[in-house]
Amino acid sequence: MKVADVRHRVDSAARADTTLGSRQLAAMLPNLAGARPAYRYLAREISALILDGRIALHVRLPAERDLAATLNTSRSTITAMYDLLRENGYAYSRQGSGTWTALPRGRTPTGITRLLAQADTAIDLARAAPGLPEHTLIDALAEVAPQLAEHAGTPGYHPYGLPELRAAIAERFTRRGLATTPEQILVTSGAQHALTLTLGLLCSPGDRAMVENPSYPNALEAMRRARLHTVSVPVTDTGWDIEIVESTIRQAAPQLAYLIPDFHNPTGCLMPDNERARILRAAHRSGTWLIIDETLADLALDLPVPPPFASHATAGGNGQVITIGSMSKTHWAGLRIGWLRAPSRLVTELAGQRVATDMGGSVLDQLLALNLLARTGQLLPSRIEQMRKQRAALSEALAEHIPQWTWHLPPGGLSLWVDLGAPIAVSLAEQALDYGVRIEGGTYFAAHPGMFEQRLRIPYTTPADTLREAVRRMAATLFNGLPHSSAVRRPHWVA
Repeated sequence: MKVADVRHRVDSAARADTTLGSRQLAAMLPNLAGARPAYRYLAREISALILDGRIALHVRLPAERDLAATLNTSRSTITAMYDLLRENGYAYSRQGSGTWTALPRGRTPTGITRLLAQADTAIDLARAAPGLPEHTLIDALAEVAPQLAEHAGTPGYHPYGLPELRAAIAERFTRRGLATTPEQILVTSGAQHALTLTLGLLCSPGDRAMVENPSYPNALEAMRRARLHTVSVPVTDTGWDIEIVESTIRQAAPQLAYLIPDFHNPTGCLMPDNERARILRAAHRSGTWLIIDETLADLALDLPVPPPFASHATAGGNGQVITIGSMSKTHWAGLRIGWLRAPSRLVTELAGQRVATDMGGSVLDQLLALNLLARTGQLLPSRIEQMRKQRAALSEALAEHIPQWTWHLPPGGLSLWVDLGAPIAVSLAEQALDYGVRIEGGTYFAAHPGMFEQRLRIPYTTPADTLREAVRRMAATLFNGLPHSSAVRRPHWVA
């Protein structure tokens, strides 16, 4: 299907429903608490949603009175917000029919419309996920075909996951130093699915959740959509300030904490063992659930694979640790296979919740995952070596073409967290797309709007020659000058 045809379908679908309800809009907005002035905050958030394509063009916005009641704010705040949207070109009014979304003259949406328009030519540095060699997938498909035939006579619903895949994942945890049974494993449609299920079971709107700053954007967005109140702890180029983490857990007593201790996304930091033990003790005292994202744990480039976070707990002290992982970074994101490890009683509750949405994952994908996991010892070393070479190529190209940028070489993971030396990330990302490079600035990884405007996450998951060309294009973007960017954008999709 041609890009133009896809765009036509997207636009047609977007215009099928021309009214945005007040509750629907409120669910897309962050919490208003502490935002001053509120009308400017709301206008900025709504304009970002329009730019990102999450609110379609020519859609009627809610009536002022209805939206004010839904957001629990004054009508004058909503009136001022609509006035500001109109003034900046993000809305227009029709006499007697309300206020409608628009784009300022000369602006292009940054979400699906722009992505589709540039999809054929841009070098994609927004998604840090490597591909799977074609021959590996073909071999795996041939090997699992007889197993798939054996399942064909069954209903095919496995809310917990295929028993043999659950056993393989449990054995993987045990081999890494954390004794695990299959009953403690739930197979999910990726790590993000595991996180979303967990948030839905453990949290209610308004609950506190501790997050790192910066952190994985899709996890932060899941918490926003769950309407959680996030409290953040900083992660710098040198790692975590463990005393701040401990005091935040003690004082805020969050319902849960989401952490990426293994080659942290996006900084690449690895949390020391003693800090893991201290966090486990602090969480145990406060009754906080820990969600540990180990998606990148196997991608240790310069040192051994770290043991599971929960293995640092004292006997009986890891009962409130949920570990999530997936095959997206180590094998292939196209499989959509992830998992979580949790107490068996919680796995049962999560499986019950999962049935309400998808009944269970694809049997074929799970059989492929089982095959690839069994061959990890053969497949992963070549992937690690490939990442080392691509990391070196990216570092060398940056040093040659943009020497004013700085970064710390991460011991693992899939990306560099680059300091640009100036708050230009949004402008650079917007302009770089015109030079054929899709990349997202550090603000996307921020727990609070507007931070890390001086940072870029640059993955080294594409071939070395492609990385060198991408750096040359970004250097040309800088050389030709950047326009001023007044909009705070949200990512359409960052992996």
